[in-house]
Amino acid sequence: MDGIQDRPAQKRPVTVLLDEDLVRRAESLTGNLSDRVEKLLTDYVTQEERDRDERDRRLDAVIATWNEFDAIHGSFADQYLDDL
Repeated sequence: MDGIQDRPAQKRPVTVLLDEDLVRRAESLTGNLSDRVEKLLTDYVTQEERDRDERDRRLDAVIATWNEFDAIHGSFADQYLDDL
């Protein structure tokens, strides 16, 4: 499927305030505005989750690199401990 909805989900009504003219124009371009909005929202959520996961992977890599550096060379703060 699309990554978010692996099974048919129960639908629920939501209140969203949108520009009336924009809604009218969008309705003239699509047969089912609700389906179109749901598809766009699904795409948005999927991309945001991918971006978040990628940021998390990058952060994990940076943490691992710093931990490795610290294990080999010690902490930068260690040079100041003798001054306390």
